[in-house]
Amino acid sequence: MVDLPRRAGHLCLMVHRASLFAALLLSAAPLNAAQFQFCWVGANGYTMEGRIGFPDALLNTGLITQDQVTDFQIIGHIDGVAIGSWNLTEATNGTSWLLRFDTTTLQFPTGGIRAENSYQEWNANGQVNNCGAQAGFGWNGGNYAQDVCINNLWIEDSSIDPNTPLFVQPMDVALSCETTIPVS
Repeated sequence: MVDLPRRAGHLCLMVHRASLFAALLLSAAPLNAAQFQFCWVGANGYTMEGRIGFPDALLNTGLITQDQVTDFQIIGHIDGVAIGSWNLTEATNGTSWLLRFDTTTLQFPTGGIRAENSYQEWNANGQVNNCGAQAGFGWNGGNYAQDVCINNLWIEDSSIDPNTPLFVQPMDVALSCETTIPVS
């Protein structure tokens, strides 16, 4: 003989716990997060794709910093082949991590001048030599150049003008970081 009221009560408790767990998961996830993607084209076949996320409430409020970013990832390539990546979850107290982003113009300020909030350190310091020794990757937008770091080494060949604009695009736009090869 099966004790239906007892089994029904147990089933109700299991459903209640599952509902509570689902509600907790949903409350932990950002409800309204602005998400954008970007592409940087450096010199000599070096490119970087990335994404940035922050609370919707910060859209059209001007400049935000790394402290307000909730999602960030970069992936570097040379001639279309992945050479490394870095994301916000890998940041430690020793990580070079300075970011400025204009939520009104949807642009990362460039030029590399700290006092003008146009300096960027994404897992790469001003010397572009501290991005991690094993499979390390980082990007720097300094006053000398915009360039990448691979395995704690500055890749001078990747360097481009520090004032080169870096805009973002909506996530639903096809992103292409291919460099244009001149045809003679």
